Amino acid sequence: MNIAIIGLGLMGGSLAMSLKKLEYVKKIVGYDHNEKHTSQAIKLGLVDEIVSFETLKKADVIFLAIPVDGLIATLNNLTDIDKNTTIIDLGSTKQKIVESVPAVIRKNFVAAHPMTGTENFGPLAAVEGLYEDKVVVLCDLEESGKHQADVAKKIFKSLKMRKTYMHAREHDRHAAFISHMPHAVSYAIANTVMRQENKHNILALAAGGYRSMSRLAKSSPYMWEDIFRQNKTNLLESISIFQEELEQLKSAIENDDWQRVHQEMEDANKLHDILD
Repeated sequence: MNIAIIGLGLMGGSLAMSLKKLEYVKKIVGYDHNEKHTSQAIKLGLVDEIVSFETLKKADVIFLAIPVDGLIATLNNLTDIDKNTTIIDLGSTKQKIVESVPAVIRKNFVAAHPMTGTENFGPLAAVEGLYEDKVVVLCDLEESGKHQADVAKKIFKSLKMRKTYMHAREHDRHAAFISHMPHAVSYAIANTVMRQENKHNILALAAGGYRSMSRLAKSSPYMWEDIFRQNKTNLLESISIFQEELEQLKSAIENDDWQRVHQEMEDANKLHDILD
C-alpha cells in the first residue's frame, strides 16, 4: 500500500521509520507546512518523497500526525478522497476530533492515539522503534468503515503495538490524568524555579529527581497548547484533583503529622505495583 504522512515531526517521522520496514508498504510520501521539516525529512530519509496536498489524497492510507487544531482543519480538506482510503489520526485528544470529522468521510476515518512519544519534537527527534510495544487506543471504531478499521488494526499490529478500544469521551478523561495533567505540572515545576531570582544557583543543584519531573516541560508549546484547549474540561478536573492531593500533603507537613506524610508516600508507592 502507498502511505502518506501529514506532519513530519517526532510522531510522523518515527512512524515513517517503522512503516518502511513493512513488506506491504510500497511507498511513503510526506507533507508538512514547515519547509524546514520537509527538507530535514528528506535528508534523513524518513519519506520517499515530499508531495503536494492534492497528491497525497491519492494514497491508500493517510496518517495525520499534526497538532489537534490543525488536524481538524485538515479533515475538512479531505472530503474528496476515494471511498476506500483510510485516514488515521494520531491526536492526543479524541472527542472534538471525532465530532469534527465531516460526515462524508466518517467511514474513512479511524481515531487513534498511540500512547508514546518523547519530550523532543521535529524530524530530528524521530526515533526508530518509538511505537513498538506501546499501547494504541482506537476510539469509536464502530463508526469507521470495516475496511478502514481492518487496515488500521493491521498496521498497528505490524508495528507491534498493543491495541485497546474505548469511546472518545472516555479516552479524553483518562488521558487528562495520565498525560495532560502531568505535562501541566511539569511546566509549572519548571517555571517555579525559572521565576526565582537565583534560578542559576538553584539549577546548579539539579539532579535526577528534578530533571525527571521537569523533562516534560521541554515539549512543544504549540502542540500542547492545542491539547490543553481541546481537553480543557477534563484537564481542569485533573488539575483540581491534583491540587487537592498536594494540599493534603502540604497540610500534613504543616501540622507535623509525619505519620500521615509517611502514609501518603506509601500509598503513592503502590502505583508501581500496577505499572511495573
